[in-house]
Parts: sequence; C-alpha cells; structure tokens
Amino acid sequence: MFTVPLRLLLALLIPLLLLSCGGGGGGGDGAPTSAERRPFPQHTPYVTGSILPTAPSRDTLDRVVRDFYDRWKRLYLRDDCSVAGERRVYVWFAPQEWDDRQPPTIAVSEGQGYGMMIVPLMAGHDPDARAIFDGLYRFYKAHPSALDPRLMAWRQVEGCGDETPGATDAATDGDLDIAFGLLLADAQWGSDGEVDYRGEATAIIDAIMAREINRETFAPLLGDWAADDGDYFYGTRSSDFIPDHFRAFGAATGDPRWGRVAETVYGIVATLQRNDSPVTGLLPDFIVHTGAATAGVKGLYLETALDGAYGYNACRVPWRLATDYLVSGDARAQGAVGRMGDWVRQATGGDPSRIRSGYYLDGRPIPDSETLSEDFLAPLAVGAMVDPTGQVWLDALWGTLATFPVAERHYYENTLHLLALIVLSGNWWTP
Repeated sequence: MFTVPLRLLLALLIPLLLLSCGGGGGGGDGAPTSAERRPFPQHTPYVTGSILPTAPSRDTLDRVVRDFYDRWKRLYLRDDCSVAGERRVYVWFAPQEWDDRQPPTIAVSEGQGYGMMIVPLMAGHDPDARAIFDGLYRFYKAHPSALDPRLMAWRQVEGCGDETPGATDAATDGDLDIAFGLLLADAQWGSDGEVDYRGEATAIIDAIMAREINRETFAPLLGDWAADDGDYFYGTRSSDFIPDHFRAFGAATGDPRWGRVAETVYGIVATLQRNDSPVTGLLPDFIVHTGAATAGVKGLYLETALDGAYGYNACRVPWRLATDYLVSGDARAQGAVGRMGDWVRQATGGDPSRIRSGYYLDGRPIPDSETLSEDFLAPLAVGAMVDPTGQVWLDALWGTLATFPVAERHYYENTLHLLALIVLSGNWWTP
C-alpha cells in the first residue's frame, strides 16, 4: 500500500486549509507586514480633475473593496493543482464549461493576469498576499506557451494540464497583466525573496515585445501565434489597449518601443471613433490595423459573428483607458472614454440598470443582450471618473456596483467588478 510521508502531507494540506478559509482576508483590515511598501489602502492621488464616488467616506469605499475581495478570494482562488513541495494557485474559470466537446476549463491566462494584479494591490489587507502571489506565479510558470516559454499557455483544463499539451500558445491580454502584476509585486515586496519579480517581469515583457507586438505597426497582436499567421498578422483586440502597462514596461526596461505601442493604440482609438463610431465612440472587439488602414472587423473574425461589435472584449476599454488617464493624465484617454460615457449616459437616461451587455457601434443594443451585467457596468463606472461634470452618473454607477451581490458565477464578471472597485476607491497605483 502506498503511503504519503507526514511532512509531505502537511506541506500540501496546510496551504490548502489556509486558502480555503479565506487566508486572513475576512477578519478586519489585515495588519500590514513590515515587508509591504504600499499596503492597502493607498488612496492614490489621481490626476487633478478626475473624480471619485461620493460615498459617505473613504473608509466606506475601502470597506466595499475589502469585503468584495474576501468573497472573490474564497470563490475563485484555488490551489488544487499544487504538486509536492510547490504550491500553485490559479483563478478558477468555472462554474461553466468552455465547450462540451473538450475537457472543462479550470483557468485561462487572462484570469491569471487579473489575479496577479489584484493580489499585490490588496497586500496589507490580506496578510497572505505574498504567499498567494507566489503561488499564482508558480502556476503561470508551470504552463508555458509552446512558442515562447516566457509567455503563458492560454487555457488549462480539468486535471491541471494545458488545452493541448505541448502545443498551446499564448493570448496577449493575459501576458500583459501577468507582466504588470510582477512589476507590482516588485514594487510591493522587492525582489530578494524566492522569486525575482523584477527579473521575471523583464523576461516576460521582452517576450511580449518579441512575440505579441506587431513588428511593423506596433499594435498588440492577438497572441504569440499571430506573429507568424498571415491571416491574423494585422489583427488586434481593443481590450489589449492598456497604455498604463505600456508606460510601466518602458520604464522598467528602458525600451523606447513601448512608447510607440502606446502611441499606436491611441491612434487606432482616434481613427475608429472618427470613422466607425462617430456618434457613440464605442470600439469593436476586434480590429484590423495595417498601419495604412484601420477598421473594425465585419462579422465572424475570431470568436463570433459579433466580433465587430462592442462586446465582451471591448467592454473592458473604458476601464483600461480611464485608468491610464487617472495615473498619467493623458488627455487622449479622457477624450476617448468621455465620448463613450456621454453616449451611454444619454442612451440610458442616467439609469445604470438600463446598460446593455453589448451594442453595435451605432448604438443599437445587441439582440437578447442582458442588463445589470457587471462586465459592462464596472468598466463604464471607471470611465465615469474622467468627467468632473458627471458626479451624479458616477455615484449612480458606484451605488449599483457597491450593492451588487457576489454569487458563484463565471469568474469574468466578478473579477472585472473587483478590479473596477479597486480603481473607483482610489487604490490603483502603478509600479
């Protein structure tokens, strides 16, 4: 009969018990440790002219974030893919399956990137943040892209393996957030522990530039696989337009090309709003940008027949661009997000419950789209922070999000909700 040595059993069980119990996320604010340089809450001074929700107090904003994080952590952080002597943590993708013809998905690199940003930002509230982050890092490293091992394989399935063992490629958005998370970890804890966060961040940033940024146009590619794919070489995803990341990557590496990436995405946004969505300012999920020409795709391009609409990818744009404005003051972000926000506010009569989960670029709602969908509400709430005349609208959006129940459902909605709350409460910062 096979028996497990006691020391090995304890090494595996103790971290599991800590994580399943919330890991210290529940009892009060969580005492900051001496190793934390920027413990939550930070109350980051955003650019002059931006606004925060007018909740009863800053403490109220912080409490909403802490409470949501605690519930999110209990629902979505798992370490059942750990191996002997190595705790691996991932952001649980379920409860829904990806495709009935394939094994159930347990994680995607997109979610891993979200988790690796959230946890350093919540350090100080969560005393286990560094241990959890290191577990998230180990899971990322255990699932490399077959095209470049510095990048992450985009999907993991039941049994803790990759979608196609040995042949899985990467998705750009997940890698961008993983790299930014490593920079946050370095800024929070330094890089003299078990993991050299700074060195690992530099490695993945260099890989992203080599494999996931178009070498001709400097637009983000769809993934490392697209660098050599003639059909998708000029394709880009609007939700990968993350200028605050690009600024941080340039500062960390000294590589001036990251400045070109930021300039490229802002140029694409301006062209699309001028030509494709002059009334709404909405961006499509997928775009073809050759340098000489830029346009949203028509019909099925990569995922669905709605690839050219403001859908479940583009819904993140107001959060991504507004966040850059809040920390950098880039007026292009304020202008682009302000156009979207003005249109949505008018289209809904200032009622957040009327926001639909998807629109054509001319403003028509996608048929059968839902209302009160966090993945659309939350980014638009962050977008409202750029408009100093929109306090009533921002407060209405915050009020909806702050009282939205946290239930076990697909991780995407709840995770975007949490990321938005961190920004809305004034607790987003850059490394």
